[in-house]
Amino acid sequence: MRPDTPAENVDHINEAARLERTADRYPEDAEALLLRAAAHRELAGERPAATALYDRLLTSGADLDNPHLVRALKASNLWEYGHEAEARAIIDGIRTASPRDPAPWVIVAEALEAHDELEQAHETFTEAVRLLLTGVSEPPRATHPLLLGRHRVRRMLGAAHDEWDALADSVHRHPIGLDELHDPKRVWSLGSENPEELEAEILRLRAELGAYREALSRPFPVAVLHWPADELAELTEAYPDLAEEYPSYEAHLATIEAALRELAASGTPNLGIVRGTVPSYEAFAASELTSPSDASLLPQYATTLAARGRAAAWPPERAEACWCGSGEPYGECHGVQTSSR
Repeated sequence: MRPDTPAENVDHINEAARLERTADRYPEDAEALLLRAAAHRELAGERPAATALYDRLLTSGADLDNPHLVRALKASNLWEYGHEAEARAIIDGIRTASPRDPAPWVIVAEALEAHDELEQAHETFTEAVRLLLTGVSEPPRATHPLLLGRHRVRRMLGAAHDEWDALADSVHRHPIGLDELHDPKRVWSLGSENPEELEAEILRLRAELGAYREALSRPFPVAVLHWPADELAELTEAYPDLAEEYPSYEAHLATIEAALRELAASGTPNLGIVRGTVPSYEAFAASELTSPSDASLLPQYATTLAARGRAAAWPPERAEACWCGSGEPYGECHGVQTSSR
């Protein structure tokens, strides 16, 4: 499913089944694929089936990239169809584990918020913010939902602004301010018969929806293929015809960054980078009944890797490690010419 596909036009059950078949075919990508399949099951109202997919991952014995995320999603889903006690136990376990990834924190805090556990939601958001952002000068993009969610819950609780709320204001990029977006009195305006009040609320909702769409816009990026140095050397040695595509490793890295900047400048969203390996490329070529020497296969390979959840979003935060694998911060490596975002 493409990110621009209207939700009402998606057959969630068939999409979930397709992703599950793909996970069977590519077990190394099962985590990303089955999480997407579970999301479709939830959207289709098949919540027990979604839980079965989360359990499949958790009991697979595989070394999951983010087991806390899987557990958080399972807890949120369980609570939605009546398994509150089990959901709370999982949420308590995640809070005790204190993962360094923001995503599980966001999911469990929002689950608590959705079920009117505002004090617990506030505590959870605050725990995460203190853990992940204490001493951080510029909050990474992935932590923004924590700050915004905490601000929202505090407004509902009637709490006074604090330093973390001020930080939430600083990362908010939409024209309607957070205090207005998160005003508990907005719910009353939805029942108003005053056309001006209703129009104002529609504008607020559109701004809020835009924030959610931006946050959710990255699952299926337009991906550019990156070969690590050793893989590129092996590739061009095994398939000399591809040397024309990759005259040198340095040129390959420069081409990737230039292409992504050009796409970004043209307004293309959902940009990402996928890393190729020679064995998986050869397997892909075999599945397409095509020689690996065929350069036209390369963009198809990149698209397939992205569809299997293998893409990393571009650009990274300036303080994050550069996508090229140098170990240097992106802002001091390939992002050195990128204007501040």
